[in-house]
Amino acid sequence: MLARKGLLPDGFLLTRLAEDQNQRNRSRSRLQRARFITKSGSCNVAHKNIREQGRFLQDVFTTMVDLKWQHSFLIFTSAFLCSWMLFAMIWWLLAFAHGDLEPRDPNEPGPIPCVTAIHSFTSAFLFSIEVQVTIGFGGRMVTEECPVAITVLIVQNIVGLIINAVMLGCVFMKTAQANRRAETLIFSRNAVIAPRNGRPTFMFRVGDLRKSMIISATVQLQVIRRTVTAEGEVIPVCQLDIQVENPLRSNGIFLVSPLIISHTMERGSPLYELSAQSLATEDLEIIVVLEGVVETTGITMQARTSYTPDEILWGRRFVSIITEEDGRYCVDYSKFGNTVPIRMPSLSAKELDQTRGVQDGGSEPSLQGWGLVRAGRGGFRRGGRTCDGAASQPWYAQSEKAEGEVEQKGQKKKVQLEVIGRQMEEDGVEEMSE
Repeated sequence: MLARKGLLPDGFLLTRLAEDQNQRNRSRSRLQRARFITKSGSCNVAHKNIREQGRFLQDVFTTMVDLKWQHSFLIFTSAFLCSWMLFAMIWWLLAFAHGDLEPRDPNEPGPIPCVTAIHSFTSAFLFSIEVQVTIGFGGRMVTEECPVAITVLIVQNIVGLIINAVMLGCVFMKTAQANRRAETLIFSRNAVIAPRNGRPTFMFRVGDLRKSMIISATVQLQVIRRTVTAEGEVIPVCQLDIQVENPLRSNGIFLVSPLIISHTMERGSPLYELSAQSLATEDLEIIVVLEGVVETTGITMQARTSYTPDEILWGRRFVSIITEEDGRYCVDYSKFGNTVPIRMPSLSAKELDQTRGVQDGGSEPSLQGWGLVRAGRGGFRRGGRTCDGAASQPWYAQSEKAEGEVEQKGQKKKVQLEVIGRQMEEDGVEEMSE
């Protein structure tokens, strides 16, 4: 029912058992189609045979942020262990060169060591950890005997601060990524096509589970389909933008409650020629991208999903889920993706326009010229020719007599249009003669 799993209890799915059963049967009848965007919003694209792997190392920080958590923790641990081991080796070499590792009688005074209490590599490793993480147990410390040891101490502190800053920054960016906020933005599992204001309309529902709002939210729709050019070139990914239905002609929305985002399938729309029969065979994917700014953090976020032809229901409408209770609006998310069947013709928007008499040029139908005019029972003619092969006739000479109504003495009298035309001509001649 929802585009993201685990957000609502499974018990809410009981209201959709019949619909889901029909959906599964329809999906089993055809092969599973590949999609660019999964329902959870991730990109379903595998990159192979990349020869220039070194480009990822030019932006190390972004590469580390994009890594999985297990890989990030492995790099995090390895960076500290390697730095501790490297400086432990340096401290051991300083002690060895200064002669601090030679056995001495504890009762006899000897030369002052560079670092006190370093007798082996293990003690040098412990001192390296104490220096870099500033634990400072007090058993080992640098003396004034070796200026090189003081220099190494400064270098290790600087390197340790850099490693801490980079690693903590990566962890923070991974935990504060904008896609985490997108987990509470849900889309309906299916999209629907239903008439709205007399026009076929593509619709889906989006909602926000958090009370904190998404500021400046915008919705973008794109159709990805495979096309073939006039030269025979196959373009596997052809992206076409879809205008969201909005009186302001913009894609901005106010996501205060679950909304039904709609797109009118009118002239110029990529879905203009889509019908109920062609929907099952269409190779297209409608991608939905919702962008906005998180109110609490100010971070720009983006939520994505997509709809394939198997997930677009023809002739269905979303049920209402908002009610008013005790002076406030309540949203029932158990019905978030529920739909009900409605009466709707299986014709495409283009076929409906042709049936209603809309010309291809976009002008309104007229009775004269090249308009689409009735010519006989069930026939239409354009430019003096009827679609059912009838002979060319004047616009007023129809096989079914077109009748006009005129009022005379409070009563309606029906006369033929041809008679009205003759009367108008006779009146005009009489006026000219007078």
